[in-house]
Amino acid sequence: NVSEDTVRRDVKELSDQGLLKAVRGGAVAPSPIPLHFRNREKHDLESKKIIAEKAISYLKDGQVVFIDGGTTSLALVASFPYDLKLTVITNSFPVAVLIEDLPNIELIFAGGKMCKTSFATASIETIDFFRNFRADVCLLGVCSMHHERGVTGIIYDDSQIKKNMIQNSNTVIALSSIEKIGTAEAYFVCPIKDINILVTNISPEEEALKPYKEAGILLV
Repeated sequence: NVSEDTVRRDVKELSDQGLLKAVRGGAVAPSPIPLHFRNREKHDLESKKIIAEKAISYLKDGQVVFIDGGTTSLALVASFPYDLKLTVITNSFPVAVLIEDLPNIELIFAGGKMCKTSFATASIETIDFFRNFRADVCLLGVCSMHHERGVTGIIYDDSQIKKNMIQNSNTVIALSSIEKIGTAEAYFVCPIKDINILVTNISPEEEALKPYKEAGILLV
């Protein structure tokens, strides 16, 4: 029972406060996760453990795997079996440190300028590096995912790296807790049709995931 102008003013005010993202025709929620890696590392550990347990079955000996700098991706790497045989290509320093202790995983590290917020390299050199590979699987840590606005991120350079990983992978596995689903940020990564598998911490039958199932994504 309010005017359209009132709604627009309220949306703008809430957007200015960072409480939502104003978009054409309305608004969407922003990602609830902390920006800095150190804070994200400690955030919602139980959900990351559930996602890692679900996703591990999609990794097979002999695969070439892209792994980005997300903390959920890091939780998955921490659960790798000791005898798993992969080639891992990553720009994440924390992922590289974990892989050091796994004798059967070959590590290829993407160089470039380090982003201190994400503890990962993110520069034009990093993007050019990933163009030299064609991965079997991309393990994609998600910042925000919305059925209409696609996968988006908070950090521009990091979003460009994710985009390049997706473009050069046969299968893209998005790792996302439910709190990130239905949210959106400023920097576009990909439409949801580019995601093959979505692994979350809830049942695939939950109503919140219905638009993604309808889009043809395999829910786990």
